[in-house]
Amino acid sequence: MKTIVICASKYGAAEIAAQKIADKINGAVVHNLNKGGVAPAEYDCVIIGGSIYAGRIRGEVKKFVKQNTAVLMQKKLGLFISAMESKNEKQYLESNFPPELLRTAKATCCAGGIFDPKKAGFFDRVVMKIVAKKLVYINTIDDEKIARFAEAMQK
Repeated sequence: MKTIVICASKYGAAEIAAQKIADKINGAVVHNLNKGGVAPAEYDCVIIGGSIYAGRIRGEVKKFVKQNTAVLMQKKLGLFISAMESKNEKQYLESNFPPELLRTAKATCCAGGIFDPKKAGFFDRVVMKIVAKKLVYINTIDDEKIARFAEAMQK
């Protein structure tokens, strides 16, 4: 089965999650929408995800999904988000992916996130300092959740 993991990432966490997913699926490739488009019709299995900021997924993902919904509905589909906390996973998925794709998806996942103050912009550092009360490197990428997601996509 020809599999692609499509993502868009602001600082790299969603791309790291996408690569971890791909590493668990034999022959899967990763494509970052920040580097251009891709034709999902060429793949049997399509996994799509992106980073969440202020409750919203990256615009590249939103645009790609909107333009390719009909094709994606015909694929073995997986959806993931990259967010620091998974407590709002269901809400984030529902507010960022069309309901018809959520119903079609074989699996969904909040893969976790990474906050690196060295990579973050000024606004993101200010928000993190207010929310988390600290400015340190934080990695909440959940390898076990990613493994379960990848396993579900291979069934």
